[in-house]
Formats: sequence, structure tokens, C-alpha cells
Amino acid sequence: MKSVVIYAEGDVCVEERPVPQLKSEDDVLVKIASSGLCGSDIPRVFSHGAHYYPITLGHEFSGYVESYGPEVKDLQPGDAVACVPLLPCFDCPQCKRGFFSLCKQYQFVGSRSEGGHADYIVVKRANLYRLPSDMPIDDGAFIEPITVGLHAFALAQGCENKNVVIVGAGTIGLLAMQCAKALGAKSITAIDINPEKLELARKLEATHALNSREMKAEEIQAALSEYRFDQLIVETAGTPQTVSLSIEIAGPRAQVALVGTLHKDLQITSAVFGQILRKELTLLGSWMNYSSPWPGVEWETAAKLLTEKRLQLAPLIAHQGNAESFAAAVKALDGAPMQGKILLKLS
Repeated sequence: MKSVVIYAEGDVCVEERPVPQLKSEDDVLVKIASSGLCGSDIPRVFSHGAHYYPITLGHEFSGYVESYGPEVKDLQPGDAVACVPLLPCFDCPQCKRGFFSLCKQYQFVGSRSEGGHADYIVVKRANLYRLPSDMPIDDGAFIEPITVGLHAFALAQGCENKNVVIVGAGTIGLLAMQCAKALGAKSITAIDINPEKLELARKLEATHALNSREMKAEEIQAALSEYRFDQLIVETAGTPQTVSLSIEIAGPRAQVALVGTLHKDLQITSAVFGQILRKELTLLGSWMNYSSPWPGVEWETAAKLLTEKRLQLAPLIAHQGNAESFAAAVKALDGAPMQGKILLKLS
């Protein structure tokens, strides 16, 4: 089979590898149909961020069940599935409370074990979500990134009738924005520094699309004055500047959900910190995308929204192609953020 392999920093290649074999009674062999590059994969490719090398990355994939071990009773060959990349221990105090995202003894497909940027993969049954029969198989590769925003919404007790502000109009942000609209948000604002992303946000029916490179925080806050109450701000960009901005633009008693992962230290001024107190903000840390019962309501909601065609995925795709084309597109990033989803498309 073909596999896209990372051998070292920036060393992306396609090579022939044996089809993996079932080893445990709860293993499942999946033939990959579509597999996306996640923003979290970029440090693994370019900044020595992988747990080991060589490694095949990929935790956003969909495909078809080929075979499985004797403990697997609820799948059939040909069933369409999507990857649920986390494998929690299911036994620690956090897991027993259903806080699977907070498990400390977890494994992770495409990070701590081989991933889906290949023709085939073997994973545990718990790492698969069966797709509805009427969902296009390629849509399944988007379920995992969709659930990231949905997990933040769940922690905030939903987004219905709230003024949702998405800070960072990348793939995660634009998916969260569309989910907020589908789930009954009162208004949806997208904030970014990229005019093309903001134009896409407008096409996806954002109420407002504001450029934080061109507008100061107080100007953004003034532009949102009509929507200053019942705010849910979702920070997805993962930079110190956007975390600070999220606090500065927040309205009274707003919820601020921090989703983006920082790769630089966060330093905020005493004045910005004071706004947390003076506006009585609620800060929510959102980590991964799971709840009880496993893998969680986030996954059911994502599948429902996709099946009902409530989300537009095609505008978010920057590149899709075979293994060689995919590897070239990944290598061309040279460590820069993606400007849209990069997909490995297999038969």
C-alpha cells in the first residue's frame, strides 16, 4: 500500500508499505477513502513535533471497514466509518466521569500511533464512528474537526440565541461558525487578519466579518455593541494576540472559549486582565472533542449536521489529490499555516 511518511523535519515522502494486519481481537482494518491534514500536524512535520520518526500522520479520515477481530460485533465489511482518534484508558477517574478528553493514559491515532495518510490502517473499534448510510464518504473526514467547535459549544451550554464571535477564520473556525448558525445562534461574527478568509466567512453567511489587523480592539467592540450581551467568543487561532483580543472585545458577562493551542508564551497586560474581572467574563478551556457516552454528543451532532447538508465543506478545501499530490502540498507549506484544508483522496 502507499503511505505518506514523515522521516524527519520537512522530509515528506510516499513509499510502499505492507498492509497492516489485525493483532488484537478488537482491531479493525479500514480502507481509507479521504484523510485530512490537521493544523496540529504541521509542527509534527516541520518542528520536530512528532512522538517518533518515521511516522505516518493523519487523524481526520474516513473509509470502509475491510475486516475485524472476533470481539467486534457491531460492524460489517463495507461499513463507512470515520476516525475517532483519541483512545482513552476508560478506567481513570476522569474517564469514569466521562471526561475522556482529560484522560492522562491515552493513545492517539496519527500521533502516538500510525495514522490515516495511507491506503489502509488498523485501529481499535473504539477509534471508529460509524457513518450514516446517506452521508458522502468524503464528508466523514471532516467530522473530527467539526467536533472541536462543538465541544466548546457543549462546554458553554450551547450556542442557541447567543451572539457567537469566532476569532480565527481557519478551518476549525469556519466550521464552528457554520455549526453555530445551524444550531440557532442569534448572530455570528468572524474575526481574522486575512481578507480572503473573511470574504469566505461572509459567503458562509457570517453576520459580520471584521479584520483585526485593520481595526483596533475598541473599534471591534464598538462594531459589536448591538451584540454585546449573551456573547460566546470562541478563540480558534491559537496566538497570544488573539487570546488577548478575545478578552478585550468581549461584552459584559461574555463566555470566552479558548480552543486554539498556543505555541508561544501568553503575556497579558494588567489592563487586559482587569477586563476579565470588570466584565465578569467566564473563561472556558476547551480540549479535544469528546463526552459521554463515548465518543460523545459532539460526534452525533456533527454527523446530523452533515447528513442534513447544513454545512458547506467544499469552500474550505484548498487542495485534494492522491498520495504524491498530497505529499507535495504538505511539503510546500514549509511550516506555514494552511490556507484551507489539504486532503488525501483515495479510491
